[in-house]
Amino acid sequence: MSIKVFDSKEAQDLLKAAANLGSQDGDARAKQIVHRLLGDLFKAIDDLDMTPDEIWAGVRYFNKLGQDGEAALLAAGLGLEKYLDIRMDAEDKAADITGGTPRTIEGPLYVAGAPVRDGVSKIDINPDQDAGPLVIRGTVTGPDGKPVAGAVVECWHANSKGFYSHFDPTGAQNEFNLRGAVSTGADGKYEFHTLMPVGYGCPPHGATQQLLNVLARHGNRPAHVHFFATTDKYRKLTTQINIEGDPLIWDDFAYATREDLIPHVVEKTGGVALGMKADAYREIEFNIELTPLVQGKDNQVVHRLRASATA
Repeated sequence: MSIKVFDSKEAQDLLKAAANLGSQDGDARAKQIVHRLLGDLFKAIDDLDMTPDEIWAGVRYFNKLGQDGEAALLAAGLGLEKYLDIRMDAEDKAADITGGTPRTIEGPLYVAGAPVRDGVSKIDINPDQDAGPLVIRGTVTGPDGKPVAGAVVECWHANSKGFYSHFDPTGAQNEFNLRGAVSTGADGKYEFHTLMPVGYGCPPHGATQQLLNVLARHGNRPAHVHFFATTDKYRKLTTQINIEGDPLIWDDFAYATREDLIPHVVEKTGGVALGMKADAYREIEFNIELTPLVQGKDNQVVHRLRASATA
């Protein structure tokens, strides 16, 4: 029989003491959050009759998660990052902010410091014989449909092995291979010359996949390309596009797919004249519409720990 102690004075006093609610020192917001989360955990232990073995298995798991450096990956895989998007979508609706390119998750693999080019950036620095050439281009506009000059569009994606530069375990890529940034001109246009990415899977022996295995879930993502679009005139956009035709588009372990973020892929020729590695290439047009500031402020900027490097 499950023993219920959560509502006892002893348990409630312990909870308050652990969050140090009786002191005026410390961060009041942090105390509020710790008190609530710890309380939810204590109650779940009661409600689910968790055993000490299960609790210590969980503690051991979090140790492995930290050692593997996969906390942000797990946040995507368990839908936490998607849930934040759902909340921001609801906040926009409540504020009557409509239109704009849909947001979706950032993921854990951004690297700050990519060189900013004017208009066009060639980002396939390292050769990749298994990936064909790709052009991604588009126009950044504001809510009025007019081009936005001086917007910085950042782009990053995996190579044909499913690895991202800077995080590539093989060490085969330069820091900013398949990563770049473009500043738009008066026409609002940006263009990246790159290679076609593939999807990737969680490290097979990592903590994230370990938990997914227990849940009988896969840890794979469809081929996709990440974007930031930033300007002081409008709100920052964090989004990504999926590559049309990928079989996992609607089975993404990170829940990032959105209907309006699957642009058409067009077969083209003339790549050699563009400085690409083959004449036949593919092109994706991805236009970006930004949304207005809220009372003069950008409420879409998320402060989180990110990797950085120097080009």
